[in-house]
Amino acid sequence: MTRVLAINASPRKYGSSYKLLRVAVEAARYAGAEVSVVHLYDYVVKPCIGCVSDEQLSCRFPCVVDDDDGNELLKAVVKSDAIIVSTPVYWYGPSGQLKNLIDRMTSLENMIFVSGRSLLEGKVGGFIASGAGSGNIAAISYLMVVANSMGILIPPWGLAYYLGQGDPLESLEAVLDAANVGYLVARAAQGLHPKELRYDPQLIGKLGGEELIKRVSAEVEELAAKEVKLRSHLIKIKL
Repeated sequence: MTRVLAINASPRKYGSSYKLLRVAVEAARYAGAEVSVVHLYDYVVKPCIGCVSDEQLSCRFPCVVDDDDGNELLKAVVKSDAIIVSTPVYWYGPSGQLKNLIDRMTSLENMIFVSGRSLLEGKVGGFIASGAGSGNIAAISYLMVVANSMGILIPPWGLAYYLGQGDPLESLEAVLDAANVGYLVARAAQGLHPKELRYDPQLIGKLGGEELIKRVSAEVEELAAKEVKLRSHLIKIKL
């Protein structure tokens, strides 16, 4: 079975990024993929130390930084056939935790010079971003350029974003785009010919329509009830 790794790169498990990722996850499963969800901020990912700049062959997998969770996450990436990343926009780019992981993924890409092949080659990627400002496209563009440079394939319609401070689940366009990201990434990883990778405007209905939205909303609300309390001692949140 095709394995998809869905990465929530937001520190919140109840925000816009995760809501849209959950829609993409449902669509990938509908396509027949086995999907694993990772909440990136549950892990410790230290910054890249730039060893490739000292000696190129020293940058390899497993990463030399081995006193955090980085290699565990990198192993999950290697085992997957496809990756879907959803991130909030931090100053026109991805979240800091995601940037750390991306930099550490250099150890996978640089295997080209160690064993002759990037460990990311042939994998499929899709990207989702959400933010209240104007940096969504900048963030997604960055992610797509890096992914392609590392050997990851990006299918048509492999991106989605939500611009606003409201609930993205109330935006048909955002939800439909996210669903198509999940579905098309999974189908591309299954080997569907590129000419057959087409946007499906009826996909939300096939996933259950309003029931899908209710199901995702209920899950996120349950997570929010736990997470807000955990975060309230750090942030002044009205309970």
